[in-house]
Amino acid sequence: MPKKNPKPPTFIGIDLAWSDRNPSGVAVIFEDRLTAYAGNLVGDDEILGFVRTHLDDKGPAIITVDAPLRVPNDHGSRPCDRDLSRVWRGYEAGALPVNRHILGRTAGDGSAVVRGERLVEQLVQRFRFSEVAVIPKRTQDRFVCEVFPHPALVSFFGLDKSLKYKARRGRDYESRWAELERYQALLRTLRQADPVLKRTKALLTGTDVRSLRGAALKEHEDILDAVTCAYIGAYLWRHGPRRATTYGSLPEGSILVPITPEMKGRLKVQAEKA
Repeated sequence: MPKKNPKPPTFIGIDLAWSDRNPSGVAVIFEDRLTAYAGNLVGDDEILGFVRTHLDDKGPAIITVDAPLRVPNDHGSRPCDRDLSRVWRGYEAGALPVNRHILGRTAGDGSAVVRGERLVEQLVQRFRFSEVAVIPKRTQDRFVCEVFPHPALVSFFGLDKSLKYKARRGRDYESRWAELERYQALLRTLRQADPVLKRTKALLTGTDVRSLRGAALKEHEDILDAVTCAYIGAYLWRHGPRRATTYGSLPEGSILVPITPEMKGRLKVQAEKA
């Protein structure tokens, strides 16, 4: 009998707020097209509802989440955060320290429950996902993993430093708007990348970031980060583990970073100079 054609996967990116009282960004890529996005989902039920709406009942899927998904340590930082920062600090793309104390305080209730861990449990139970530290090339399964947009953007676009679009002390709206315009322009170039990303015009050229402030600006940047997360999944599905580095391990927490051939060369030179 001839083999059945494999089903195209659904790639869902989630820029997950550490507290479920704050909105999260989500985006979907299907058949090389940006098919849905939102930046105002509050609470796990809204996120899981979004996943349910855009997930094929039996098809493969990759969910990539910008948030800690495993945090075994009560204090200090995870090995994956330290290892990633050691490599990417020079690009100003290091990770923040993560522990259960910080996340409990962020949640506002002192709870030891980590939101990312809780979300993964629901994805496993409801939608048959498995948590992984590596995405197999062109898999037909359903996997969820932790990613981090800052080093991914440096890798994808050959940046010297990470983009500075997030609200921080000393950054005014003018500087953030400029970086968000740059972010949008970079994502728009993915229509000529491998894999391609189409149907981004409405989001990336139809939105004037200079008209946005406060919560509206934060919502837009969360959407862009969710698109980046989804594209990381698409890239790693297409190219496999040879185009990725996993920092940490699944039991202690892991972060998956895409490494383009050009970035691999840059990191090699960096390591030789160290």
